[in-house]
Amino acid sequence: MSELSPRRATILAFIRDRVSGHGQPPTLAEIAQACGLASRGAARKHVLALSGAGLIEVTAGQARGIRPAGLQARADLLRVPVLGRVAAGIPIGADAGLVDTLALDARLFSTKPDYLLRVQGDSMIEDGILDGDLVGVRRSADARNGQVVVARLDGELTIKRLSRSTHALRLLPRNPAYQPIEVEPGQDFAIEGVFCGLVRRG
Repeated sequence: MSELSPRRATILAFIRDRVSGHGQPPTLAEIAQACGLASRGAARKHVLALSGAGLIEVTAGQARGIRPAGLQARADLLRVPVLGRVAAGIPIGADAGLVDTLALDARLFSTKPDYLLRVQGDSMIEDGILDGDLVGVRRSADARNGQVVVARLDGELTIKRLSRSTHALRLLPRNPAYQPIEVEPGQDFAIEGVFCGLVRRG
């Protein structure tokens, strides 16, 4: 660290703080703004110098591809893609495009998630799932009775508690303001995955 200029030491500290404190690498624009640089180009020059010194790693083509060296090797950190949103309320249109990638503490999740979805709505508040949360989802085409699942119903995604019985399949909200969703025979329905934890960002 002693050979770094004060400016580069500040940039390195900012990158480390953003990853450890927020679970998300900064963009070049955020580095420029936070560290008093005139432009993204100036930030890029310092980032490339830090990369050349082996202090950070840069993934080409990713807006948030800047991270402290060795981050992926840490067993307690997961890099998880964020794939749009899911409704906690009435189902909303599916949005499965890659939005971001976060580095997160593995201990946040009961099992390793395959992806994260941002919650929109308040139908799951009694299970502690709030509007704006990022929910971890493990891909699975099946789930046990009573599990919280991400389901696709008539082409739209929703997060609910699964209720199976001999005669009925229902998706249960955890807010008395909402009615259960009855899945009718022949309706386009599939379980996309099982809830395995969440991230709530301040």
